[in-house]
Amino acid sequence: MSYYFNALLKGTSFEEAIELVTAELKKEGFGVLTEIDVKETLKNKIDVDFKKYKILGACNPHFAHKALLSEDKIGVFLPCNVIVEEHENGDVEVAAVDPIASMSTVKNNTLGSLAEEVQEKLIKVIKNLTP
Repeated sequence: MSYYFNALLKGTSFEEAIELVTAELKKEGFGVLTEIDVKETLKNKIDVDFKKYKILGACNPHFAHKALLSEDKIGVFLPCNVIVEEHENGDVEVAAVDPIASMSTVKNNTLGSLAEEVQEKLIKVIKNLTP
C-alpha cells in the first residue's frame, strides 16, 4: 500500500504548481492552513541548500470536525499534507497523503468511511492537476 498519491507536472513552474494545487484543493472544500518552505527552513536553521520543496497543510473543516468528534486524538494526523517539490530537471511533483494509509493504525470504524471520502477528494485533486 502506498502512503501517497502524486502527479508530475512537466512545463509548470514551482509557483504555478502551488497555485494549481491550492485551487484544486479549494474545489474539493480544502483550505491551506499551513505552508512550510522546507528549502528556506533548512537554509536558515542548518545552512543547507535544498531543492524547492513546500509542505501544504490542507484541511477540509467538515471532514476534520467529523473526525474529531469520532476520535479526539485524530488531530495528530491533521491536516492532510500535500507536498510540492521541484526536481533537478525542472519538473514539479505534487503528492498528497493517503488518509487511509495514515489512519490505518487507528481502530475506529467511523474513521474508515471518513478516510475513504477524504481519499476520493485528494485523488481527484491530484488527477485534476494533469491534462
